[in-house]
Amino acid sequence: MRVLGIDPGSETTGWGVVEGDGDGRKYRLVEFGAIRLSTAASFSSRLLKISQGLEEIIDRLKPDGCAIEEVFYATNPKVTLKLGQVRGVALLMAERAALEISEYSPRLVKQTIAGYGNADKHQVQEMVRVLLSLKAIPEPHDAADALAVAICHFHHAAISKQLAAAEARVKLNPTVAVATRRRAIR
Repeated sequence: MRVLGIDPGSETTGWGVVEGDGDGRKYRLVEFGAIRLSTAASFSSRLLKISQGLEEIIDRLKPDGCAIEEVFYATNPKVTLKLGQVRGVALLMAERAALEISEYSPRLVKQTIAGYGNADKHQVQEMVRVLLSLKAIPEPHDAADALAVAICHFHHAAISKQLAAAEARVKLNPTVAVATRRRAIR
């Protein structure tokens, strides 16, 4: 399975493709990078460039799924709105490519990768380097964050598969099964 991780940003959108098995234990780096955007360009032209960049990445690397970071709440509402629009473009491109889409909060990504929901950027970047057996931390940091989102997906997709298998074995009441799955994933 190949997963495209996306760290949306209105100036730099990080991306990374990770390939792995379904149990979330083994994965390897395929490729990573960033779509850099000119702050002098209009916001709508930046959204177009993100769309075109993600379309090219999806066409070339053929991921099976897309993991995208949810919007964090910035102190400036305009920043939050712009990030939401960038996420919208990324979600549209993933949906258009018929990718399985998963969304993860920044805190959950940090918790999964570094073991601590308030980990700083350097801790997350270093763990991405270690988990993918890289010689150096991926640059720019937006790409490292995107790789962290993809790795987070492998771990949580594996947990979801295990829960579904357990539910099938014990044939839980559907209402109880959904509540159990929500508690385990959050």
